[in-house]
Amino acid sequence: MAKVAFLGLGVMGYPMAGHLQAKGHEVTVYNRTFAKAEAWAAEHGGRAMPTPREAAMGADFVMACVGNDDDLRSVCLGPEGAFAGMAAGTVFVDHTTVSAQVTRELAAVAAAEGKGFVDAPVSGGQAGAQNGVLSVMCGGAQVDYDRAEPVIAAYARICRRLGDSGAGQLAKMMNQICIAGLVQGLAEALAFGQKAGLDGAAVVEVISQGAAGSWQMANRHKTMLADEFDFGFAVDWMRKDLGICLATADEIGASLPITALIDQFYKEVQLMGGGRNDTSSLIRRLTR
Repeated sequence: MAKVAFLGLGVMGYPMAGHLQAKGHEVTVYNRTFAKAEAWAAEHGGRAMPTPREAAMGADFVMACVGNDDDLRSVCLGPEGAFAGMAAGTVFVDHTTVSAQVTRELAAVAAAEGKGFVDAPVSGGQAGAQNGVLSVMCGGAQVDYDRAEPVIAAYARICRRLGDSGAGQLAKMMNQICIAGLVQGLAEALAFGQKAGLDGAAVVEVISQGAAGSWQMANRHKTMLADEFDFGFAVDWMRKDLGICLATADEIGASLPITALIDQFYKEVQLMGGGRNDTSSLIRRLTR
C-alpha cells in the first residue's frame, strides 16, 4: 500500500481518489475549492490539504486530474505546487487530458528534480470512474510506469504504457477522435430514424448486435432519443480535447477533416446553450 496524494476532485477525480482509499492506500486530497476536499475526507477518510505542496509532502505517488494545460501547470509548479512538496523518487501521475507539449515540459522539470512523471489520461467517463473500470493510456519511463501501475489499478480495467513521455496523451487524442466520429454517426442515424418514422430504440436493439454496435450506441441512444443530456462528458470539455487534437495534427502533419468538422458541430451546440450538456447532444443540431 502506498501514500498517495490526489489533486483535483471533479466528476472523475472524486471517485478515483475514493477507490484508492477503499483499496487500502493512504490518501491525501487537494481541490481548488477546499470545501470539496474536506467533504471527500469526511466521506472516505484520509486527509484534505489546502495546497498541492502540502498534499504531496510525504507521498510516494501524486495523482492529478484537473482541467487543462494551465490548471496542470498551476498544481505542479511554483512555491505551493506539488513538485515543491515531492521528495526525490516520488512519481507524479497525470490523469488530465492535456497537450503532449505540457506533458513533456513538466516531465523534464520532474526529471531534473529526480522525480518520475507518467502521463496517464483516462477513458470511460464518469461511470467508468465511479465503477473503477477506466481505460488508462500511459507514457513515460518504463521504471516509473512499473511503479505506478499497481496504484492506478485501483480504478482501471486496463492500463498500458504506450511509449515515452507524451505517448499517453497522444493515445487519448486518438480516443477522442474516434468518439467524435462515433457520436456524430449515431446522432445522424437516430435523427434519420425519427424522420423516417421508425422506433429508434427497437432499431438499435437490432443493429447494436451487429457491426454498427458501439459503447456510445449502447449507453447513449436512449437518452438521445429522450432529449436528455444533463450528465456525462460536457461539450465544453470535448471541444477542449478536440482543439488539442487539431493543434497536434498541424504539428505532426496529420489530416483530421472529420474531426475538424465535428468540432464545429460542437461549437453550434455551445451556441445553442449546450456547453455543459453531454457530448451526445450533437443530435440536437439535427432535430431542432
